[in-house]
Amino acid sequence: MSEYVKDLMAEVKAKHPAQPEFHQAVQEVAESLDLVFERHPEYRSAKILERIIEPERAIIFRVPWVDDQGEIHVNIGYRIEMNSAIGPYKGGLRFHPSVNLGILKFLAFEQVFKNSLTSLPMGGGKGGSDFDPKGKSDLKIMRFCQAFMSELFRHIGPDTDVPAGDIGVGGREIGYLFGQYKKLRNEFTGVLTGKGLNWGGSLIRPEATGYGAVYFAAEMLATKNQTLDGKICLVSGSGNVAQYTVEKILDLGGKPVTLSDSNGYIYDEEGINREKLNFVMELKNVRRGRIKEYVDKYKNAVYTAFDPYLDHNPLWDHKAHCAFPSATQNEINWIDAQNLIKNGVYVVSEGANMPTTIEGVNIFLENKILYGPGKAANAGGVSVSGLEMSQNSMRLPWTREEVDNRLMLIMKNIHRTCVQMAERFGTPGNYVNGANIGGFLKVADAMIDQGVV
Repeated sequence: MSEYVKDLMAEVKAKHPAQPEFHQAVQEVAESLDLVFERHPEYRSAKILERIIEPERAIIFRVPWVDDQGEIHVNIGYRIEMNSAIGPYKGGLRFHPSVNLGILKFLAFEQVFKNSLTSLPMGGGKGGSDFDPKGKSDLKIMRFCQAFMSELFRHIGPDTDVPAGDIGVGGREIGYLFGQYKKLRNEFTGVLTGKGLNWGGSLIRPEATGYGAVYFAAEMLATKNQTLDGKICLVSGSGNVAQYTVEKILDLGGKPVTLSDSNGYIYDEEGINREKLNFVMELKNVRRGRIKEYVDKYKNAVYTAFDPYLDHNPLWDHKAHCAFPSATQNEINWIDAQNLIKNGVYVVSEGANMPTTIEGVNIFLENKILYGPGKAANAGGVSVSGLEMSQNSMRLPWTREEVDNRLMLIMKNIHRTCVQMAERFGTPGNYVNGANIGGFLKVADAMIDQGVV
């Protein structure tokens, strides 16, 4: 770590205390950009990175709402509008008890670079609330979403800030949020993405992040003249990202063997085939059950509950070729990274945002495995969100095949950018540097063109 990065991180930690995820995201990017600042001191003298680190706007508001029994609850709502140098703010809304300012700032910071890599005109943002939709009735969720949008609507719009879904915010929640926005603004615009297909949504949007992570893995394998055919794959999570990661792995001939939720994970040595995947989709999307129920139906599978006192995640301790972390941040630590490599994994494509700790990332890089960081590998979701924005602007829907082809091309272009930037700055094969540098340069040049604003 250079003296510049050390001084920068000291300043970030002093200005933004008790936000470890945000510190982690900034440090990873800053270390990569040392390579850029050596050749292009103009970015450093213009304080471009320092300006990207600070949100252009951070909105915090209370969300009072009334449950089915007439009891009043108060949650906290957030919207971090991080950077709009190349387009309107774009990023998801997360409803989960773990949501706080630091987590949303880390996600918004990552989103700036991710959106830049897609080559679509989108800035970076993120938002959400500490509200937990799990186990709540549709009426409770509707009332909360309406209360949340009653403040958020003042700050968003199709040319200003276009939120999407994230953890805890799926099609149901997007529908309630959009309905309230439409009522308050008296306009039907493409202000949210992830909408229902019959009122402005895009085909492939639920599948996009998972599909994109698999497409990125396929591109990395192609550099070694390999494919996913016959590869054993570990997948974490069991939401949209994990489900459609499994689906696309199957499409490309791979064999997914794990899925998880917050309580534990299943390991199915025979492989999760399409029949089993359909069961998981019905279990998680319709009945909103727990992944443990998988082993009640498929007796050869094994369920392991997570031990909060264990210093590693046992899901990552199985023989495999590829890993797709698709659950949440920091789910792979240095022990997990070592276990993955020990068990034969040489491809990691991140479907979640920053699922690997800095120590874990360093182990992947030292062992020169094919490691696709989240800001590149999971950019498929926001890519199709951007395509949904385009369709809304034109008032024209595209076919499933057209959206999927566009998604595949975007992921190929992101991979190409990562490879080219890593080589250009002397670290061939380092997708972390390639993604960080590729995402940074477009935003940095736009910021210089627009002056100090």
